[in-house]
Amino acid sequence: MATHLNRNCTTIWLAAAACAAASLGCGTTRSSNTARTATEQLLISDAIDRTVQQINFKALDGQTIYFDERPLAEVVDKGYLISSIRQHLLASGCILKDARDQADYVIEPRVGAMGTDSHDLLFGIPAVQVPQVPLAPSMPSSIPEIPFAKRRDQRGIAKLAVFAYRRESGEPVWQSGLALSESVAKDIWLFGAGPFQRGTIYDGTRFLGICIKDHDEDETNISRVASLTEEAVFGKKKPPTAPDHPGGVMQASAEQTAAEQPRDGAAVLPPPRPLAEAPKTEDPAKTAG
Repeated sequence: MATHLNRNCTTIWLAAAACAAASLGCGTTRSSNTARTATEQLLISDAIDRTVQQINFKALDGQTIYFDERPLAEVVDKGYLISSIRQHLLASGCILKDARDQADYVIEPRVGAMGTDSHDLLFGIPAVQVPQVPLAPSMPSSIPEIPFAKRRDQRGIAKLAVFAYRRESGEPVWQSGLALSESVAKDIWLFGAGPFQRGTIYDGTRFLGICIKDHDEDETNISRVASLTEEAVFGKKKPPTAPDHPGGVMQASAEQTAAEQPRDGAAVLPPPRPLAEAPKTEDPAKTAG
């Protein structure tokens, strides 16, 4: 009997230990940072979108184009820039060719600026390095900053120009002029709370990544062609439709086919003649005389 009780107690203790082990646990999360911050990449890509959108390629609508990428070999984020320009060319009606000898025109771009910079402003006590004293080794080596208010402004700039010439003769055909755009990101901390984020790379005002105010869209900025940042479907142009007749009345035509004629057997009348060709009525007084 005692042996049976000991076995039951052992089973209970093992079950309790298993439940305790199941209720306690630990885990680790691995995090890493890329060589370039996401904010920097967003600033540059946003500046590229805004700059490329300013260029009007409609002068080359319907023409075969070879896009010369060689001047962009040393540009930051050249892959995104090249793809954005090619997309904008297609949206403007141009026909892109992969081989130079298959196109009638050559487009060559150049970049004057492509990069980011930042500016920091602090209201409070900045970080201070404390000199080490041999007699007081327990003193801290540095004092962290104590900000009451802090602001960081970052911006990305893109400057672009494009020109086109005839492939065979080298004659100039078109040039875009300079296109310059700037994207911004502003972070604010107040008494240690933040950052409050605003700028062109955000949809509105954000706090810790959460949108607290929607962005007011500028309805006056209407693109000439499809926007780079919006979905668009390209297809064949529809044939022009006949203009609507006033009052919704359409003249009958004597050249209608049998399928187009009314099914009730009514005759198809010729189009009415203008009033100038109508027969003139005689004066009743002259007729009676």
